[in-house]
Amino acid sequence: MSIEFCPGSKKFKQPHPETIKCPVCGYEAEIWTDEIKVNCPKCKDIIVRQADGASCLDWCKYAKECVGDKIYTKFMQNKAQTTRERLLKELENYFGADTKRINHAKNVLAFAEELLKNEKADWHIVIPASILHDVGIKVAEEKYGSSAGNFQEKEGPEVARKILLKEGLKKADIEEICQIIAHHHTPGKINTQNFKVLYDADWLVNLKDEIDIKDKTKLGQIIDKVFLTVSGKELARQVYLDTA
Repeated sequence: MSIEFCPGSKKFKQPHPETIKCPVCGYEAEIWTDEIKVNCPKCKDIIVRQADGASCLDWCKYAKECVGDKIYTKFMQNKAQTTRERLLKELENYFGADTKRINHAKNVLAFAEELLKNEKADWHIVIPASILHDVGIKVAEEKYGSSAGNFQEKEGPEVARKILLKEGLKKADIEEICQIIAHHHTPGKINTQNFKVLYDADWLVNLKDEIDIKDKTKLGQIIDKVFLTVSGKELARQVYLDTA
């Protein structure tokens, strides 16, 4: 299908420079309309563009055809980065002084971002799922006195849904993210690549606490069995087997 040029997509197809004020030092830096962040030339802090409402690439069903796969993919990755910053703040507010849970989510996020470089998965799904996958722990501990995985899966989706609705994500995306959270300890019920990337990122963090990593032969066998993506297996071997 041939898509005629849409005025709303011009800033993505024909990007141009704008100015953005650094929140730290107030310097007005140059940023292109298809970029999401830039380093401040004055104080060197990272300036992140705040979302100014939904664009046509968010809601138009012909968006990818209109701008092309490369531009559309870059837009979704940029959007995921913006959402990332806001969700991390929401996570920190939600868990408060519980730095253990906050740091775990950040570590899972870091591994997920590494896997996303090689796996064909959706940044705008995997990034929020990585940040919020364990939000059910707080409610689970309050209701059941336990942080067991089944309780996390049961309570997590509703907590995550409320946070994601505040961020204005599309309903279909919210539902997919919540489905991943609802099964993030239960592989096999969801077989999407988005789920597999989140699952592997979580295991990359948890492996050292769940398995005797001193037994390298056994560990290699477990890595082959547990991890669901090629990149996940490779990264697990790099992290846990290739070190002295």
